[in-house]
Amino acid sequence: MSDNILIKNIYYMLSYAFKNLDSISNYNADCEEFENIQDLFSVILYKGISNQLKRGLYKEYIELQDKLTTVRGKININETIKTNSLSQKKLICEYDEFSENSYFNKVLKSTCLLLLKKGDIKPDNKKLLKKILIYFSEVDEIDLKRIAWAKISYHRNNITYKMLINICYLVAKGLLMTTDNGDLRLNKFLDNRSVHTLYEKFILEYYRAHYPKLNANPSFIDWNVPNDTSGIEFLPVMQSDITLTNKDKILIIDAKFYSHSIQTHFDKNSYISHNLYQIYTYVKNKDVKNTGLVKGVLLYAKTQDEIPTEENTFNMGGNDISIMILDLNQEFELIKNKLNKIIQGFTFNSSDSI
Repeated sequence: MSDNILIKNIYYMLSYAFKNLDSISNYNADCEEFENIQDLFSVILYKGISNQLKRGLYKEYIELQDKLTTVRGKININETIKTNSLSQKKLICEYDEFSENSYFNKVLKSTCLLLLKKGDIKPDNKKLLKKILIYFSEVDEIDLKRIAWAKISYHRNNITYKMLINICYLVAKGLLMTTDNGDLRLNKFLDNRSVHTLYEKFILEYYRAHYPKLNANPSFIDWNVPNDTSGIEFLPVMQSDITLTNKDKILIIDAKFYSHSIQTHFDKNSYISHNLYQIYTYVKNKDVKNTGLVKGVLLYAKTQDEIPTEENTFNMGGNDISIMILDLNQEFELIKNKLNKIIQGFTFNSSDSI
């Protein structure tokens, strides 16, 4: 389904998702015609790495071991004896070196090389990647399939790498495939799981960026049962994708990126039942006092369904539940207008936006 998204909109979604909003003002995606997602990623990496080079590539201390004629760092006695290095008047030394051959730079280089070797990239963009790789001559290549992505951590000295590393993650996890004979290849479009995660993150960060007073966050929702209820510990955890709060008003948004937004049962078309049950459960358990001030939205990305999905709002037990559609295959300004309209439609004040 990701092939139903205007390619340049992936760029904007990434910019919001990874809080790199400066890139939106510094780069006009309308000037680029991307044939596929690989082409887009190659340009983002080139531009991002070019900016990083102006700051300087991130360095870290790397532990090295070498055979030396003078002592450096710590002598490895066992290795020195084992390799008979003393007969050559040398010692095996272990020492730290402040190097550009850092884990972050290895990931960047390896991803650029993968795009060059396996990607369907326009010749001009290939030249750009090759140009940038000249600065990584001292950096090793690593296997992208073996990276422990969850263990990568950021601090003030490497935070500028965050969006770039996440692009590398999307290439490795969302595009990289292994064929039956063991060869590696790249898909032209992201897999649905990767786009679903990006879609949720984009919507959350959009509201955080433009409506900071509404405290957009995922939120845990407690079950509306007495605390001393027997077996309460077995109730499943409820966590919303996005919860917006304005004084006593609450809007819960559940972002859905499916290949279909309509189900067919016994020749009858209907909204997907478990999605409605889920948002209804969130809203009713959040509205503990039954005020009706808690509202819910199922926000589907537009699909290629032959059956058009109708936008509707239902009042269910005193709370409004809406089914809404966000078309990602249109100009980004129209996407922004729709996201803004969702807020306005639930009586939040326009003054809440920045």
